Amino acid sequence: MSEPPPVETEASPAGEHIHMPASSLIPLLNAVGLAGAIVTITLSTMLLVASLTLFLVTTVIWVRDTIRDTKALPLDHH
Repeated sequence: MSEPPPVETEASPAGEHIHMPASSLIPLLNAVGLAGAIVTITLSTMLLVASLTLFLVTTVIWVRDTIRDTKALPLDHH
């Protein structure tokens, strides 16, 4: 039988920063807007417009925040 490949067990260098996104309600509000739009398609035009507006606004904010966070990372991190 052949030997399994060795497992790399080296730890990251001390002081290396692990990037974690900040906590946010934007993904939750985005999901509520999309679900609301799907549910209200047959119920009310006003609720549909409000849900789609919430969805689109939160999508733009979420993408903008993600782009800003990505640009703030060090170049060697990409």
